[in-house]
Amino acid sequence: MGKELTAQEELFRDRYLLTANVAESALFAGYAQSVATSAAYTWVSESKCPDNKRHLLNAILKARLERSKETKIDANWLLQRLAEEADADVADIYTEEGSLKPVHAWPKIWRQGLVSGIDTQQDYAYEDGQKVPDGVTVKVKLSDRIKRLELIGRHIDVGAFKDSESQTVLIKHIMPVPTCASVEDWEAQAAEYQPANGD
Repeated sequence: MGKELTAQEELFRDRYLLTANVAESALFAGYAQSVATSAAYTWVSESKCPDNKRHLLNAILKARLERSKETKIDANWLLQRLAEEADADVADIYTEEGSLKPVHAWPKIWRQGLVSGIDTQQDYAYEDGQKVPDGVTVKVKLSDRIKRLELIGRHIDVGAFKDSESQTVLIKHIMPVPTCASVEDWEAQAAEYQPANGD
């Protein structure tokens, strides 16, 4: 059986699962500012987690997995949702005449986050010196759909935005271009630069 979490580590785990904010979670759990802004970041990294905090990382990963099973939200669900949002047609929230449909008539995908805000402004006109209502201007603020495409591109199955891996090639032997009068001279000089014993 793995090492048990301390009460402080439990506080960190629970807060981190709620906020996904490392520094804030560490401070909430009572760790020092210096720990919250440095070492705590290694606790949630599979590649950097120190051995003495591996049990904490495992507890976080286990809790995430359990939550994912309960909510049925996983990477596939997220990718499908992002794809639906990226494909949603803004024309679906307007009538054929170009006026905005009532919100209850919008497709569900538009009601669940593609619109970040709606500004409604009463327009007025003047008739016989009197200010009278003259229609309403509605401005729809769309959420950032480019960000959704970036998230899709970062999905492991798409990989469109993966950082290219650089390759370093170590060159051990460089032969200067010889000045030769004949092929025989060139071969003789080239032989001097051949690596010994396969080096």
